[in-house]
Amino acid sequence: MRTFNDMLDKQMQDDEFRKEYEAIQPEMDVIRAIVDARNSQNLTQKELAERTGINQADISKIENGTRNPSLNLLKRLADGMGMALKIEFVPKQRA
Repeated sequence: MRTFNDMLDKQMQDDEFRKEYEAIQPEMDVIRAIVDARNSQNLTQKELAERTGINQADISKIENGTRNPSLNLLKRLADGMGMALKIEFVPKQRA
């Protein structure tokens, strides 16, 4: 049985696929961080919406990757979860 990682490893051998995959990683990292933080506190999207004043549909769109959040919106989400927002620049990894 093939796992996701097996399939991803195979696809990453294709230069075009790898470039596209790497290009979306920052967005995916933001989505993953929001979902992980919300889940770590056992919060539903609705509960987070109530805490932040952000429409639940907008939170859903962010988590589904169909809306790019502003820095201000990310700060409001972090504050609603009792967290601070940390953004950093890191060196690119060379292949």
